[in-house]
Amino acid sequence: MASFRAFLNSPVGPKTTHFWGPVSNWGFILAGLADTQKPPELISGQMTGVLCVYSALFMRFAWVIRPRNHFLMVTHASNECVQLYQLSRWAKGQWYLQQKEDKPTTSQ
Repeated sequence: MASFRAFLNSPVGPKTTHFWGPVSNWGFILAGLADTQKPPELISGQMTGVLCVYSALFMRFAWVIRPRNHFLMVTHASNECVQLYQLSRWAKGQWYLQQKEDKPTTSQ
């Protein structure tokens, strides 16, 4: 009971925005995971890119602030992974990540 009370009253506990901010950000991750079942033509490359930058910036923020918020950092690291996967699906769907075929040279 003492450890639960300590968690409740900690600087990153459920009585603070340091806890509820990351909880609400899991919506981005769950939406990204749900979108992996959709065709890549429906992915917005711009929005996915913005979410990648957003998560990268806030991972650093979670590391720098005091008290250090590991929950926020893990949340944004998870979102970064999901969004980078979505970005790769979008790029493949747009033919950005196609391998170039070597054309045979003909000698005359």
